[in-house]
Amino acid sequence: MPDLNTIPGFSALQALTLGDSRIKIAVLDGAADLDRACFRGAKLSKATAFWQPDLEPIDPVYIQKELQIRALTDKKKALKKALKESKNQNTNTALESKSEQISPSIAQVTPSNSVRSHNSMTTIFNAVLENTEAQLLEQYRQLNNSKQQQTTLKPKLPTSIDHGPTIEELEAEIKVLEDSIPKPVGERLNGIFHATGLFSTLFGQPGSPVEGVAPYCTAINIPLFETASSDEALSPLNMAHAFNLALKLGVNIIHCAACHPTQTGFAQEMIQKAVKQCQDNNILIVAPSGNNKGEWFCAPAILPNVLAVGMMKDNGQPANYSNWGGQYQEQGILAPGENIVAAQPGTDEPVRQEGTSSAAPLMTGLSALMMSLQLQRGEQPNAEAVRMAFLNSAIKCDPKEVAEPERCLAGKLNIAGAYQLLTGQPLPGIQPLVAVRPHIVLPANSNSFPDSSESALTDFSQPKSEIHTPAPTQLITASATLADVPSSPPASPTSLTPSTITPSAVSSKVYALGTLGYDFGSEARRDTFKQQMPAFSINGVLVPANPYDARHMVNHLELSPAESKSLIWTLNQELTPIYALEPQKAFASEIYAVFGMLLAGQVQAESSDDYIERVSIPGNLTARTVELFSGQVVPVLALPNIRGMYGWQVNALVEAAVATVSPETSEPDGVAMRRSLKSFLHRIYYDLRNLGHLDRDRALNFAATNAFQAASTFAEAINSGMGLDSIEVEKSPFCRLNSNCWDVKLKFFDSENSSRAKKVYRFTIDVANLMPVTLGKVRSWSVPR
Repeated sequence: MPDLNTIPGFSALQALTLGDSRIKIAVLDGAADLDRACFRGAKLSKATAFWQPDLEPIDPVYIQKELQIRALTDKKKALKKALKESKNQNTNTALESKSEQISPSIAQVTPSNSVRSHNSMTTIFNAVLENTEAQLLEQYRQLNNSKQQQTTLKPKLPTSIDHGPTIEELEAEIKVLEDSIPKPVGERLNGIFHATGLFSTLFGQPGSPVEGVAPYCTAINIPLFETASSDEALSPLNMAHAFNLALKLGVNIIHCAACHPTQTGFAQEMIQKAVKQCQDNNILIVAPSGNNKGEWFCAPAILPNVLAVGMMKDNGQPANYSNWGGQYQEQGILAPGENIVAAQPGTDEPVRQEGTSSAAPLMTGLSALMMSLQLQRGEQPNAEAVRMAFLNSAIKCDPKEVAEPERCLAGKLNIAGAYQLLTGQPLPGIQPLVAVRPHIVLPANSNSFPDSSESALTDFSQPKSEIHTPAPTQLITASATLADVPSSPPASPTSLTPSTITPSAVSSKVYALGTLGYDFGSEARRDTFKQQMPAFSINGVLVPANPYDARHMVNHLELSPAESKSLIWTLNQELTPIYALEPQKAFASEIYAVFGMLLAGQVQAESSDDYIERVSIPGNLTARTVELFSGQVVPVLALPNIRGMYGWQVNALVEAAVATVSPETSEPDGVAMRRSLKSFLHRIYYDLRNLGHLDRDRALNFAATNAFQAASTFAEAINSGMGLDSIEVEKSPFCRLNSNCWDVKLKFFDSENSSRAKKVYRFTIDVANLMPVTLGKVRSWSVPR
């Protein structure tokens, strides 16, 4: 693409933001030359790779030699292209010459004043054409074998090519230069050149020789290829270290330029775990699909939930060397990657490059701009929402225009469509190229909690069987000391409520909290209930039944349990439905019975022991939606059984937890513990409420349904005179096999002594199964304020 501004929607997006310094991007590539003119003023730094040996700096002489090699290689390519075009012109000229000779021959055989039969004419035409074709083939062979005839018919090549070196001379000169560079240095040089070009595409400053996609974002260069050999650079251990370092540095996006080849689509376990841990901590991973000309897979691009990027040529066609197939078809996007302007080390003269390694940084930069817009809107950066916005808005290839549409992966880049999906508004001045596919927008909020005791919960579960579904490079990167980068001033928040919790990677499992509700879907269905519901007695007076009154509905369902199946059951938060609940298969009747019991508890007086204030619903999120009577469309949550469905009252839950944990607690301490525990639960219900779709959300919600482990934490903290300061949920670095573990951290402080260290209590929740479970004991330690 000669100019990034020619990409539809690119200029409009950059008019809204050039990036935000709070968005951090880790680039896993070679050691970029950050002293180039295009980087002056950019927020760039290099991270020291503690796991790699210290290598001597590369002599600038070798960089200049590599520049010469690349210039000669480009010249050789141009010469080959010119010779090929010239040969095509010769062939066309010869064919045109013979076609002119055909016309008089036909005129002699078919005079206009002769009347011949159709069959006779066909015979004569065929004889002439066959003879002419034979003559053409013979002369074409003579053209190829005769240098004198080629000189006569060929248009003359440009003077620079005629009088310049031949291809053989260029290849010999390149070979001499390559032999003068030690092999380990040459391998490192490839990484340096690749990384410098990539960095300029991303972070080249406005008005400089190379202007980048997201110039105002913060970048950290993490080395991969600063190793003694390329084999060591591409080792799984080296790549896993790089991902772990990026996670530690708190980045929002990881751009991995390396390709660890894999035939099966699965990577070495260390790479898989490192990638998954980054995704679980709300980090978007972008990687090129590779340039291996077919169904060839690269890790991390092929790993689940990675944004893989294929290369599109300037004419809109996928490059024939851009990899495709497998998981790429679901999570890959085709982006412009031809004639991309890029910087070079050792000079400020830019060049044009192409390949998936040029297309991928474009997607990384656009993702950074989208996250910057989320900050402008008062939201937290949401990696999964950004990734899905690009994929769900991608433009499918037309089989009439692309011979092999599967090479387009999930589709072509659609900036305007992705913006609309992410913000709910059209990109100013630009309309989406095609209608975007609807999807569920994930909120950016969540947190987590503890262990299981069920005495204080209305537990409708029984031991039921439950199926559990558990959830390997060719190029490129750098080192030094990480520089401190100042943050830009915060953007003005919009009317949206900002979230303080970042999301993790999503799964189909849901563990959500709320209240139970029901809906009719249509007037007709509502009227059938109204006609069949018996009159309701209020203080001895019979009144017509009101299907919207939950008390009347409870009474009706007790008399006619089968009517439960005709309702659309919903899970609500603050009176707003978030899911439509759909009981599944063999346990459907039991689940409907539990719905009736939960609804009956919700209509009780708050002072009643049977009052239910909150319910928990575990299930599997489907791709289907249901339209409610109000017109609202909500996703369908499939419920396999009644395991994990609870109903409780906060006051009763707190009392039971305190009595179980500290039965002999003094009255003042008991009051303080009850107040803190109730505050903790209310914060989860109201401040940190979520859809229960993210792994960390499920851990947090399960903690709220099981307050006993939290209560044991509060008991120890309150006895030492401390109060709850914050709630954090993060991916656990240690976990048992085939599990998905999250650490819930409760941080306490001393309100009367500000110099006293804070106390952190941590417990772990495994959310691999539909029903979460706590692991191990509560651990605690002190941290400075």
